[in-house]
Order: sequence, then structure tokens, then C-alpha cells
Amino acid sequence: MYCNSREDKEDLFQDIILQLWRAYGSFNGNSKVSTWVYRIALNNAITRLRKETKREKFAALDDSAFNISAIDNTEENQQVLQMYSAIKNLTEVERAITMLYMDDYSYKEIADVIGLSESNVGFNLNKIRTKLKTIVNNG
Repeated sequence: MYCNSREDKEDLFQDIILQLWRAYGSFNGNSKVSTWVYRIALNNAITRLRKETKREKFAALDDSAFNISAIDNTEENQQVLQMYSAIKNLTEVERAITMLYMDDYSYKEIADVIGLSESNVGFNLNKIRTKLKTIVNNG
């Protein structure tokens, strides 16, 4: 979600792995390992995106960024593609919340990763749902 090309994805992946390695000693066990990993990965991706945005205009994501296995022309798959296209129009934080929610993280886990309260996560998810409906219906 935060890269435009395959090379950018590979670089970001390496950066995240390096940061996880460096931060391993600071993991104190107050959260699930997956929450800790997600937070480091998300922070790394957003930091990288902000640096790139300052250097040059960020190019639009191409369709390969949202490859879905076994895509066919069924109505269901078209709706999935339409939803991923709409998600590209969200802000960085909205995308992060959406992707965590889609990965079945609880409101508490999303709050821990993003740094919001649980109630704020719920409020944001409702706002995001409305925004996505508007984007899909107008798109």
C-alpha cells in the first residue's frame, strides 16, 4: 500500500527487517509480537513515504500494487478490485487502520499500533466506511 514499484517494496521490506532486528532487544512483551511487528513496519513505511513525498511528487500506484490471486471477471472480484482502488484514495492513517481492520485486528490492537484510543479507532472506522462508500459510488 505504501510503495509504487517492486523495487520500492523490496527496499521497504529490507528496511523493515533491519529495523525489527535493531529493535528486537527493546521488545518488552506488553503487546502481542504481531502488534509490535506491525507497528514497526507501519512506522517505517510511513516514514519512508514522507521522505519520498518531500523529495518529489508521489506517483500514483499502478494496478500491480493490488494484485489479487486468481482474478477473474466475476462480480465479487470486480467489487474487491473496486474497494482496493478506493482504499488507495484514503490518507496514510486511514489506509493503515483499514488494512489492520481487514487483517482482523481488534480495535485494541489497532489502537496500540496506530497510537489512538479504542473509541477513536471505532470513530475513524465509521468515517472511513462512509468515505469508501462515497468513493465507490462516485467512482
